[in-house]
Amino acid sequence: MKLELKDCVLFVQVAKTGSLTKAAEQCFLSLAATSARIKAMEEEAGMPLLIREARGVRLTPPGEAFLFHARAMLQQAQQLEADLQEYGAGLRGHVRVFANTTAVTDFLPDILAAYLMAHPHISVDLQERPNADIAADIREGRADLGIIAGEVDMHGLTSVHFSTDRLVLVTPDEARWQGVEARGFADVLHEHFVGMHRSSTLQTFLGTMGQQLGHTLKLRIQLASFDAMCRMVAAGVGIAVVPESAALRSSTRQHLRQIALRDNWAVRPRYMLLREGSSVASHVQDLMHAVQQYHASSDA
Repeated sequence: MKLELKDCVLFVQVAKTGSLTKAAEQCFLSLAATSARIKAMEEEAGMPLLIREARGVRLTPPGEAFLFHARAMLQQAQQLEADLQEYGAGLRGHVRVFANTTAVTDFLPDILAAYLMAHPHISVDLQERPNADIAADIREGRADLGIIAGEVDMHGLTSVHFSTDRLVLVTPDEARWQGVEARGFADVLHEHFVGMHRSSTLQTFLGTMGQQLGHTLKLRIQLASFDAMCRMVAAGVGIAVVPESAALRSSTRQHLRQIALRDNWAVRPRYMLLREGSSVASHVQDLMHAVQQYHASSDA
């Protein structure tokens, strides 16, 4: 289809108002011109996008699909304009990083703070995504660098292993947990849990694991950081599953017990993902090196 952005703007307004007349007014067009452009879009699509009714219009199923993509195209155009404005203001590079919960909340803030200070003309767009979605996003070019934990479909991707993530159970420092060195996830599903926020990829994963074992996690509260979770656990609110690094940091300041999880999924290799065959900009390579150096020093 040969579409222009102004066609997308018009169609979005038609969908928003449910009226060709109101959309024409919003876009400063005549009703005749609006009707002609919508008809031209339908001819390009080869199917009706709108159902005309006495009191207005509504979308057909193909029209709903058209609306979804029209909005996406307009968002991409806005992002392009914003990016170009940044380059005009002196920006020399931009990195889009999609990462899982642990990376976003646990170690990337420290890495990116140092990276951005060392690269004053680079900006970073960091977004939290599920592991499988990150792989798809990198494969399809929606991000420059992906950071995942665990195994995903690596087809069409180049992966760089940089560390191993271990999930552990943290509990209050109470008598009933003393002497407990390891537990299976199934053994603690009767307990009350402190969890991450609902959109967290880790929380979604743990919920799925619980459902596979026939249980729904009994969540007392959901929080935005591992540190906040550990504080709740130390206060006796419940137990939690967190990365080992977060548990170690919190246990030095709070009364917590750390217990190993026997489940195989608790040990997850971490990878940086790139699109296979794509050229890697020097500022992306610098960020990858910073991630590797951070974990090399942490493991030493």
